[in-house]
Amino acid sequence: MSISLSSLSLLPLWISMAQIQQGGPDEKEKTTALKDLLSRIDLDELMKKDEPPLDFPDTLEGFEYAFNEKGQLRHIKTGEPFVFNYREDLHRWNQKRYEALGEIITKYVYDLLEKDCNLKKIAIPVDATENEPKSFIFMSEDALTNPHKLMVLIHGSGVVRAGQWARRLIINEDLDSGTQIPFIKRAMDEGYGVIVMNPNENYIEVEKPKIHIQSSSDSSDEPAEKRERKDKISKETKKRHDFYEKYRNPQREKEMMQLYIRENGSPEEHAIYVWDHFIAQSAAENVFFVAHSYGGLAFVELMIQREADVKSKVTAVALTDSVHNVWHQEAGKTIREWMRENCCNWVSSSEPLDTSVESMLPDCPRVSAAILLSMTDFTHNSSIVEVER
Repeated sequence: MSISLSSLSLLPLWISMAQIQQGGPDEKEKTTALKDLLSRIDLDELMKKDEPPLDFPDTLEGFEYAFNEKGQLRHIKTGEPFVFNYREDLHRWNQKRYEALGEIITKYVYDLLEKDCNLKKIAIPVDATENEPKSFIFMSEDALTNPHKLMVLIHGSGVVRAGQWARRLIINEDLDSGTQIPFIKRAMDEGYGVIVMNPNENYIEVEKPKIHIQSSSDSSDEPAEKRERKDKISKETKKRHDFYEKYRNPQREKEMMQLYIRENGSPEEHAIYVWDHFIAQSAAENVFFVAHSYGGLAFVELMIQREADVKSKVTAVALTDSVHNVWHQEAGKTIREWMRENCCNWVSSSEPLDTSVESMLPDCPRVSAAILLSMTDFTHNSSIVEVER
């Protein structure tokens, strides 16, 4: 019979249990605690105790990576692409390293939006107090004053933030493939004002405050013997909890809590908020949306909540692999009819670019984005959607 490394990690606990079971009645409580522990231990969690500290650099230079002149992420010394499996057999540690790099990439893209694309970072809610959680969007200098046309970009769900289509493409391909920067630059070159939404920035994380439990000994009304018995049980419970925590969370990662951003607690709320406070107030006669994946669902929800306003201001919508569903979202007949005339969904397909693709939903036309093409290829080969009123 073969024994895995994970099984070997449990041997000391099994041996300990066997030794305890050989003892007298006084050891029964320990046996129960160990059985409870073993029933709850996740082997992957148990292996955390053998992994290196989750202490990663906070700069690209610290990771020894940089973007070259082609926008590709490369190792400073070797020139090689990013390597996920930096440490063999430590998937969780490698994933945490990847996520830490991803956070740096997000800030790097924010910096590019301001410095390379000349966009302004605008805090929201617009009337936020100094101490409340805040998010932000980006927009061009003329976003609200351009009288002719405005382009609005909405990314999909997950870890991506303003200015990104896909973090994986940024890290493994290049900036042009994974960011919205080619869209932004082309739109501005063609005279559009630009607003970049940030629908996944819905909350901030803060460390969860520690809860101090009042000792039962403070209850002076109870007899001394009863208080002592309660204290003993409390101490034993804490000891078992700490014993379990040693394996569950060996690196003592901080426990975090989420503080949601007012009126921006979900992608759908965010889309409506940005519409009400920015897009609806803009001078542009023609507004155009480019919405990817869940961004398409957020747009349809905006349409449902602000149908008349959207119809009066939006000229056309380019969706890319949109996950909206007019039935589940209960979009009315008039919305579906408007979408058929004013929206187009470019979807992953092996067919040539712009080839019609069959759809089971009675909303907007679906056409091929050509499965091997990146978002950048889409901007290069397909004209920015524009229908003059």
